[in-house]
Formats: sequence, structure tokens, C-alpha cells
Amino acid sequence: MSVVAVHQQSAEQLRARRALGALNFFMADVQAGIGPFLGVFLQARGWATGAIGSVMTIGGLTGMAVTTPAGAVVDATTRKRACVVASGVCTVAASGLIFVSQRFWVVSASQVATAVAGALLGPAVLGITLGVVRQSGFNRQNGRNQAFNHAGNMSGAALSGVLGWQFGFAAVFWLAALFAVVSIVFVLRIPRSAIDDKVARGLATGADHKQARGLEVLLQSRPLLVLALALMFFHLGNGAMLPLYGLAVVAAHGDPFLTVAATIVVAQAVMVVTALVAMRLGERYGFWVVMLITFVVLPVRGVLAASIVTDWGVFPVQILDGVGAGMQSVAVPGLVARVLHGTGRVNAGQGAVMTVHGLGAALSPAIGGYLAQELGYHSAFLVLGAFPIVSIVVWLAFGSVVRSADHVDPTGRPGQRNR
Repeated sequence: MSVVAVHQQSAEQLRARRALGALNFFMADVQAGIGPFLGVFLQARGWATGAIGSVMTIGGLTGMAVTTPAGAVVDATTRKRACVVASGVCTVAASGLIFVSQRFWVVSASQVATAVAGALLGPAVLGITLGVVRQSGFNRQNGRNQAFNHAGNMSGAALSGVLGWQFGFAAVFWLAALFAVVSIVFVLRIPRSAIDDKVARGLATGADHKQARGLEVLLQSRPLLVLALALMFFHLGNGAMLPLYGLAVVAAHGDPFLTVAATIVVAQAVMVVTALVAMRLGERYGFWVVMLITFVVLPVRGVLAASIVTDWGVFPVQILDGVGAGMQSVAVPGLVARVLHGTGRVNAGQGAVMTVHGLGAALSPAIGGYLAQELGYHSAFLVLGAFPIVSIVVWLAFGSVVRSADHVDPTGRPGQRNR
């Protein structure tokens, strides 16, 4: 390869990495859309917490059903940038439906469309990242991506809170639409030639094409089964915690826009830091340790949420959310990429894990909503905080299985796999 060609390739890689950071920043608000404000939006229009939890669960169940096929689609296609564009447009359009009508079936349809778009968007960005930086650079780039993503969530939530407070819910929607346009610009700035399509699905360069097989990926990998099961119980408790805490504080006292924005901003600010910390810990100790920390944090958060339903309580409750979610945003894709390195099924594997933990995330709002409606917010938070105890037990009981697949040598390359 000539010096000019090498220089051109390096320039493309640099441009792609910078665009990935910007894409993750702006797509954060696109992914969220009006979602974080959906509960208080519907509550202000007379919806009960049980019904609010039900429409969120419908979207969650849809996401659970389509994440594995979406991951397989991302593995199979060479048009991963187009997947990101389509997902962004679909998410904004779905959010707009809620302003047309607040009937149950309309809001449910909006949540279904948002779930489908989100199921495609996550694996597509991960696939592009892997295709650009390869396995050796994935952990660090993914850590940076997640830091940018959390910073984008924080900025979007702060802007949404202020704009919503001043101009109403419509301003939240138009902000998400603006961020969607900017996201499309940045994903198209990633040079097509900078993405290695085989590496993007977890194949080594020059390896033969392999067919992704959806949930079979989980059945053939004991470490992924353990990860998915532990995540399912974690998200069974975690999924409803943030929206329910926002509803509890608003019901007691507080402006809906500023309160919900505060819950998101505090958590996302912490996630920026913890994503980078998780990247370093994963390199040095492996992601098993990082995941254990996230599982331990949630029961503590549940007790705090039950104890302090106040404006200032947002800070300790959501700081712990930032620790758990920020670390998982790096550790989960990093661990899956290590386990499935060389199989050509990395994105299908990501989707399969998301499908199983999505079951917990989907059921959580309905469980939490009806618990709050029948027993009160205090009992709801305690029950939700108890679910991840099962995750801790599973993670410790099968620790050797996961750690053998999570092994890294001093150069940072994945070690021996237990599949």
C-alpha cells in the first residue's frame, strides 16, 4: 500500500471516529424522543399510572420481540448507515403520533414504532463502530461513544425540560426532530469505505461468511445465557424506576418538565463519567466485575427511592442510576463482542441478549405502575429494588463461566472463549 493510500485511510478512520462521537451525542435525544416525558404527559391528561405502565410495557414487549431479528438484519446488511437514518426518522414520526391523539391504541402504536426503530438503531451503531475500529479498538471507542451518548441525553433532557416548561410538550418533540436531522448528517459523514462489513459483524478480516441464527446464539453460548438472565431480572426492577420516581415526585410536588428533566440530567451526567470508568475497568479486570457493581447498586437505589420522594431526592437516587446504567452501556456490548469475536454473529448476539433482558424491561413498567396504584410508591420501589438480588445470585453462581469468556490478555485481545 502506498504512502498516499495509507494517509488517506488514516484520514478516513479519524473522520469516522469523530463522526461516531457526534452521532452518539445527537442520536441520544432521538432515541429518547418524548419517551422520558411520556408518563407526565399522559398523567396530565388524566391517565392512571396502571394505564401508563401498560402502554410502556406494550412498547417494551415489541422491542423484546424484534431485537434479535434486528441484530440479524444488521449483521446481514451492508447498509448500516441507512439503518440509522431510517430509525431516526421513524422514532420522530412515532413521537409525533402522541400529539395527534392520546387514545390508548394511538399511544400504543407510537410505542411499538419507537421500539422497532430503537431495536434497529442500537445494533446498527455498534456494528458501524466495530467495522470502523475493529475488535482491538472496540472497547475504547465504545466507551467514548457511550460517554458522548450520555452527554447527549443529559443535554437533550436539560433543553427539553427548559423548553417544555416555557413552551409545552410540543417543544420537546421539535427538539428531538432537530437532533434527528443532525444525527443523519453525522452518520452520513462516516465514509462508507471506512466500514469493514465483515468485521462489523464480528468476523475476522478474510474469514468466511457465517449465517446469524438469532436466539440460537444464546443457546450455544453459556456466558451469554448467564448474562441475559442476570440482565432480565435487573431490568425487571430497573425499567420502571426512573419514570415511576418522576411520577412520584411530580405527584407530591414539582413542575413535571423540570422534575423529569432533573431525573435524567443527574443520571446522564454520572453516566458520562462511569462509562469511561467502565471502559478502564473492563480493560484491566474484565467486564464481569463491572456488571457485578451494576447489579449491587440497584437494590440500594430502590431503598433510597422509597425513602426520599422529594425534589432533592432526585440526586442520590439518580446518581445510582447513572452508576448502573453508565457502566452497563459499556460492559454489555463489550462482553458480547468478546464472547462472540470471530463468529460473525456479534450483532445477532447483541440483539438476542437485548431480547431476553427486554422481557424484564417490558414487564417492569406494568408491574411498577400497578404496584404504585394499589400499594403506593413506597412499596413499588422496594419490590422493584428486590428483583436484581436474583441477578447478583446468578452472576456469582456462574461467575467462572462468564470470566473464562471475558478473559483478556495484556494486549487487550479477547482470550479463550467458553462457548
